[in-house]
Amino acid sequence: EVQLVESGGGLVQPGGSLRLSCAASGFTFSSVSMNWARQAPGKDLEWICSISSTGSITMYADSVRGRFAISRDNAKNTLYLELNSLKSEDTAMYYCSDGQLRGQGTQVTVSS
Repeated sequence: EVQLVESGGGLVQPGGSLRLSCAASGFTFSSVSMNWARQAPGKDLEWICSISSTGSITMYADSVRGRFAISRDNAKNTLYLELNSLKSEDTAMYYCSDGQLRGQGTQVTVSS
């Protein structure tokens, strides 16, 4: 059974940082490109970044490029998202996905 479990969210002040993790199981993690997406209240799900299976290629949405960094540790079957220079508009539920399934999400709230 494929499982994706996100963690690391929380309440942070504007300008702050967080590191999200996504623990993957039930599939060959090292063979699959992975993604992060987010959904703010009342808004559609927004793709924010992807990483290739080896980690050599990354892509970002304009809204997060230069502030967020996606990475992975294939030995640990874990995907990461470093969030920096956070803004109030980054407040959302953050999900990791293998392109077919997503986890339950982890909430990020940016507020003073």
